[in-house]
Amino acid sequence: MKLRSAHPAGWALFDAPVHRDERGWLIEALRIDVLRAHAGEVEIVQQNLSHSRCGVLRGLHYQLGAPQGKLVQVIDGAVHDVIVDLRHGSPHFGTSFANVLRAAHPRMLWVPPGFAHGFLALEDSLMLYGLTQPWDATLDRAIRWDSSQLAIDWPLAGAQPLVSQRDREAPDFAQAELFRFDAAAGTAAADG
Repeated sequence: MKLRSAHPAGWALFDAPVHRDERGWLIEALRIDVLRAHAGEVEIVQQNLSHSRCGVLRGLHYQLGAPQGKLVQVIDGAVHDVIVDLRHGSPHFGTSFANVLRAAHPRMLWVPPGFAHGFLALEDSLMLYGLTQPWDATLDRAIRWDSSQLAIDWPLAGAQPLVSQRDREAPDFAQAELFRFDAAAGTAAADG
């Protein structure tokens, strides 16, 4: 695992070199020292595995009160991955960033705490998430994937994505509970 590029907002892309031989291949899925060199003293405390059919759109999800950093990678398939900076006071507040993640080109996306995360499965896809905070249903939040204020350019080509009821009923960005950003500490906390 090695840093490919880092954005001033705090997110980053990491390459996962593939080591191949006649037996098969090996990918370094996590090097905590490499992640910490970019993200600080983070710890992965939970891993989730998610399967989505082609055309499924999940998000935009985040956790308030105990913001999660996420290390996201596609194990099989491809997704159009989107993150949104929800930290009031951040120079990138309300900005969305998109990356295509493909299993064929192993790459990991670091999503800092204080960002919402969502993706559109471009084909049947299997994703692995490393989380810095355990999931807590009482803190779980969502923003509408098609919020007019965010104007995210999802590659839908006129098709309607398959979206959960929860994501269809999520509030627009203007009504969402967000984070306060401490630029000096680089941390996000619930706004309130």
